[in-house]
Amino acid sequence: MVISSTVKHPDEHSESIDCTFASRYVREAVPKFKLSESSIPKDAAYQIINDELMLDGKPRLNLASFVTTWMEPECDKLIMDSLNKNYVDMDEYPVTTELQNRCVNIIAHLFNAPIGKEETAVGVGTVGSSEAIMLAGLAFKRKWQTKRKSEGKPYDKPNIVTGANVQVCWEKFAKYFEVELKEVKLSEGYYVMDPLKAVEMVDENTICVAAILGSTLTGEFEDVKLLNELLTVKNKETGWDTPIHVDAASGGFVAPFLYPDLLWDFRLPLVKSINVSGHKYGLVYPGIGWVVWRNQDDLPDDLVFHINYLGSDQPTFTLNFSKGSSQIIAQYYQFIRLGFEGYKNVMENCLANTRILKEGIEKTGKFKIVSKDVGVPLVAFSLKDSSRHTVFEIADHLRKYGWIVPAYTMPADAQHIAVLRVVIREDFSRSLAERLVSDICKVVTLLETLPSTISSKSAHVAVIASETSEEVKKDITETQTEIASYWKKLATGKRVGTC
Repeated sequence: MVISSTVKHPDEHSESIDCTFASRYVREAVPKFKLSESSIPKDAAYQIINDELMLDGKPRLNLASFVTTWMEPECDKLIMDSLNKNYVDMDEYPVTTELQNRCVNIIAHLFNAPIGKEETAVGVGTVGSSEAIMLAGLAFKRKWQTKRKSEGKPYDKPNIVTGANVQVCWEKFAKYFEVELKEVKLSEGYYVMDPLKAVEMVDENTICVAAILGSTLTGEFEDVKLLNELLTVKNKETGWDTPIHVDAASGGFVAPFLYPDLLWDFRLPLVKSINVSGHKYGLVYPGIGWVVWRNQDDLPDDLVFHINYLGSDQPTFTLNFSKGSSQIIAQYYQFIRLGFEGYKNVMENCLANTRILKEGIEKTGKFKIVSKDVGVPLVAFSLKDSSRHTVFEIADHLRKYGWIVPAYTMPADAQHIAVLRVVIREDFSRSLAERLVSDICKVVTLLETLPSTISSKSAHVAVIASETSEEVKKDITETQTEIASYWKKLATGKRVGTC
């Protein structure tokens, strides 16, 4: 849900839509913010909306987003054919329900869940990883509270330990469900959660430690194996049984195909649940996510509701009730269409294009690569010299070529570092990578001919300091922090979400 707010363009004063081509059908202007008194022809309604949507960015050039922007026409047809199916009506659409169950089992096996031959996996499809994380967090909170109650101990101050690099949905979970979020701060050059520091923050009120497989900031995988080892030792010393949740929203459909020997999933005993986004590298349009549990014991029974007013007894554990069936069907299509080999081919191609882009950016000599070789296919990079211009200026100028490349500052305690990030999806080809490098070079060349806005700002600060007879002394880090903060404010409202 997005909180509604009406924002007008500076030059926009009218509260009605001026219909250009649609004026052939519509004689009066259509109001923007309230229902019109009369209907209009379907052709006109289509043209009005289509004309406005032309001003949106092109999804395939939106390099800020991890979400899938292309699928095969056959899958598009399946999606269109099932748009009118409400997934929650399981009795009416039993085949769709069966397809979801198959997807859950496929994902659980992919993540090496300990499932016996006669057992089925425990999991559910969600609108996205945000809902999946909410459900996993609730399961951890309820299990922790139940145990504390049985021991006669306080259960009103649960906390969760994460890195400061977590996606905003973790902050939402903590605030919405009254759980303290204990964040491990970052440092320059190390932009993921330090397992040692994380385990030090664990106490008897910790419901779980959340590790990220594919940081939104740099694509890097956190060391879940080391976290499992350190936490096992602490649990043994303290008598606690603090578990691990793996947020594999971005990396869950990458690691099994590119790094099969990497230990991060249910092969590690303390990993009790994993979420993954089907609409990212699961290769499905938004929005579909998944959460799977190690076994039935890790999902408290009292969180599962049973309803019968749609025709039969139906267990449900979701935050949403009604939702479309299309994305579930699309996910199953991708699973049977691609198989392990197909997914591996796609991910290897993404990785190859990532290397091409990285090499091209490095050859400019202007940037430092921040992302790692092992991780989600993306390239995060910062300017070597930000004394005259910033990454925020580069991002702004790239929009003139159609590219949407996000620029952002790192979380605490590395907020003085500002980077650009390009996500490599299936539909980002080598030719697009080469064109992007060319356009970045053009932008950098252009900026070098322009006056430095940073110099102007510094001069302004110097004047103020002179007038107040104060001497301004800043080291490089302080200056970079101020510059990044300044441009971050200017970029507010212009950026596209990163998920």
